[in-house]
Amino acid sequence: MIINHNLMANNALRNMNINSNNSSKAMEKLSSGLRINRAGDDAAGLAISEKMRGQINGLNQASTNSQDAISLIQTAEGALNETHSILQRMRTLAVQSSSDTNTATDRSQIQKEVDQLAQEIGRIGNTTEFNTQKLLDGNFSGTFQIGANENQNLTLDVSDMRSFALGITGKAELTNSGTYTPGAGVGDTLTDGTYSVAKNGATYELQDSSGNVVAKSADGLDYTTQAADGSAGDDHLVFTQAVTSGSVTVATDAAGTTTYKGTAQFTNSGLQAGNYTYDDTNKTLVDGNGTIVAVTADGVTFKGNVNGASVTVFAATVALTDGDAVNVGGINVSDQSSANSAITTINNALETVSTQRSKLGAYQNRLEHTINNLGVSSENLTSAESRIRDVDMASEMSEYSKNSILSQAAQAMLAQANTQPQQVLQLLR
Repeated sequence: MIINHNLMANNALRNMNINSNNSSKAMEKLSSGLRINRAGDDAAGLAISEKMRGQINGLNQASTNSQDAISLIQTAEGALNETHSILQRMRTLAVQSSSDTNTATDRSQIQKEVDQLAQEIGRIGNTTEFNTQKLLDGNFSGTFQIGANENQNLTLDVSDMRSFALGITGKAELTNSGTYTPGAGVGDTLTDGTYSVAKNGATYELQDSSGNVVAKSADGLDYTTQAADGSAGDDHLVFTQAVTSGSVTVATDAAGTTTYKGTAQFTNSGLQAGNYTYDDTNKTLVDGNGTIVAVTADGVTFKGNVNGASVTVFAATVALTDGDAVNVGGINVSDQSSANSAITTINNALETVSTQRSKLGAYQNRLEHTINNLGVSSENLTSAESRIRDVDMASEMSEYSKNSILSQAAQAMLAQANTQPQQVLQLLR
């Protein structure tokens, strides 16, 4: 018998420590719900689990991205739905105006509605946004990340859906004041009223509401009045900008002051339907929101961005002055021939919008399938990752119970082993 080394106690202590450590690990797993709490629990399993977690998180975010992309598409498509409705109304008006049961006055009223509708299409195109990004002005090109890994994305381009791109804008119009100079003749003075401008061969004519010619011009700048008997008068109405179409208004106020205003029209090569103001200080043409739509060096030729390129959007006869208002209306339906042609143009615009809406709808349907696929993939990966990382609570509880009992037994045996050296005292009596 020896007393310097109690081997039985040491053995019991070692086993008790092992069992206590195993019980501690089992308790940690039971409390966390994880089989792997540190790399030492399963180094390879941890590495695999982390890769799977990266994939799962990426798939879940890709699903969110796809849902956001659908929201963007729905925003654009919803705006185009209203554009479609406006174009249908414009087509109806064009069909109405193409019938000669309408008078010139009737057609002028129809033209006013067409102008407003065209401006609304331009406004929709300029203001439809998603998260501050404009969608319908032709500049949107988006790439959506719809997968968990690099280059798993989808690209969407939205065409310009504004009035000019759809071909339903009219000419650029500038209302300018004329200078009236009376001649020596009698009876040929222009009276108050609105006169329409018509082209007769190489001559521009001012006609009253009855169709009578009251003044003629060779260039649209200098109109010479006509006497009631049809002979040439000698009064002159001179404009700064050539008035070759549109109308001329003569109005006398209560103070007896008469103003003469005519609408000058220029070929529109890029301006959307809307109202613009010339800023001579900065040499720019701005819309109602203060956004610059064109720039000029001389006040005559104006350049703007059309399909990503700088082009001349319109050119005036002479330099504009500060504050001049440039208005762009809708497609011309003011006469039978123009209204008849407008029907085909509007049909083409309807087809363009339909094509864009169909494209957006196809992308939306694709993204809905993408979301379904991402959900299934995430679910399956989560299941696989769970088998690696999560603890089987029933199995681990059995392990914990076993280690707890063994630990208690080892503790009891340690107590017994510690009493063994006391037997040596019997030999010393």
